[in-house]
Amino acid sequence: MNDNKFLPKLSQNLLDILNDEEYYDVTIEVGNDPYIKIFHAHMVILHYRSTYLRRMLSTNKKNNDGTLVHIKLSNILPETFQIILSGRISLEEYDTSDIIYVLCAANEFGLKELIVDIQSFLVKTKPDWMESNFNLIYQTSFENDSFLELQKFCTDLTSKEPDKIFKSPNFSSISENLLVSLIQSDNLQMSEIQVWEHVLKWGNCSKS
Repeated sequence: MNDNKFLPKLSQNLLDILNDEEYYDVTIEVGNDPYIKIFHAHMVILHYRSTYLRRMLSTNKKNNDGTLVHIKLSNILPETFQIILSGRISLEEYDTSDIIYVLCAANEFGLKELIVDIQSFLVKTKPDWMESNFNLIYQTSFENDSFLELQKFCTDLTSKEPDKIFKSPNFSSISENLLVSLIQSDNLQMSEIQVWEHVLKWGNCSKS
């Protein structure tokens, strides 16, 4: 008998547990006033799903009197936490800026598979958007070492196609730290005169 045929059913059972409203043992208060939502969840699922939640649960043990564990997460939107909790997300249905927010949340919660999937989706399907919003992508990607695919996208663009950044309509809005990083890149394929012209342009625009 092939045991693998039972795996889809088992996976569905686990998803059903996530949505179960009867046997939950954790309540999670997500968001800030006036937009707060209470989620019901299961400690064992959260423990194995997220390293971040695992740490929180370790400091919020269930009392012997049967009182439920209660966790507060004020730094995340309820919609984003719903995605984190369920593990179900159709990236095509979201605005790219919202996907970036979910990516950062996934990193905070230690969801490595979701981090990889989102980065791959962005690089394959949203390169034009990322070029137009390069400042945001650059800053986000180098906040930590989890976003390696986005880091590679930024590095390749700055070294191989710097004109897409320097001649972008949004060039004047990039941060000073990003500008310095760009002009100090050893692989920058642009003459010193061209670089200097763009730096002057950035300086004049930032003053106006």
